[in-house]
Amino acid sequence: MASLFTHEQGTGTTIVLLHGFGGSHGVWAEIGSQFVHEARILAYDLPGHGASLEAEGARSPKRMAEIVLADLAERGANHIHLVGHSMGGAVATLIALSAPERIASLTLLAPGGYGEEIDATLLRRFAKAAQTDEIRACLAAMSGPGHLVSERAVADEMAMRSRSGQMEKLAEIVMAITRGGRQGVIPSELVAGLAMPVAVVWGVLDTVLPVSQADNLPAHFDLHLVPVAGHMLIDEAPGLVVELLRGILRNQASEPVSTSA
Repeated sequence: MASLFTHEQGTGTTIVLLHGFGGSHGVWAEIGSQFVHEARILAYDLPGHGASLEAEGARSPKRMAEIVLADLAERGANHIHLVGHSMGGAVATLIALSAPERIASLTLLAPGGYGEEIDATLLRRFAKAAQTDEIRACLAAMSGPGHLVSERAVADEMAMRSRSGQMEKLAEIVMAITRGGRQGVIPSELVAGLAMPVAVVWGVLDTVLPVSQADNLPAHFDLHLVPVAGHMLIDEAPGLVVELLRGILRNQASEPVSTSA
């Protein structure tokens, strides 16, 4: 079985970063670089993406979660600060539900799995985009109005899609996660049982996964709405994501350490 690719850097508290559909570990470069002197950063290529193209589990967020969790276990990674965007947010939620004792905090950026509505047409168009202008247009359509898509983001997408078999795999995945023009929903009663700190960021102008899906989040989730942002929060609101993570790390570090008698 092909292995799961992880870009690892830094030492200390473990932060795990999970990208969305059609992305790769490279989307986290700016955010991850802010923590390399204080944390161990594990940025994955999810199954079926980039250097994890041949890894098992590419057809389902549930299977992706199982594969990532198994990899984390092999690495001995515990007390994890888990961050996921879009499809990666669904994967992160499923990991937290499967092994809550190993998750110190959960940060979700416009997460998948919190409502049926999804812009399947745009995501399928994105899956087929093979030229720079097509990729740029899709990324712009997924962003808030006025957001300038970076050349780095376009170059990362082009590099990933240049792998033999990548385009076919993206087509398979997008059809699986948008079956019938809807996405699968994680049961709300399970989500409500998550006891670790959970922060959620959502762009008010998100057209891929509408912000109305945040209406039914559990009351104890820390919701942050970004008024002028769309779906691509890693690029549109990196400062907010860094600020949230820094706050979470500070709060965890200040908690008293329990000792047994």
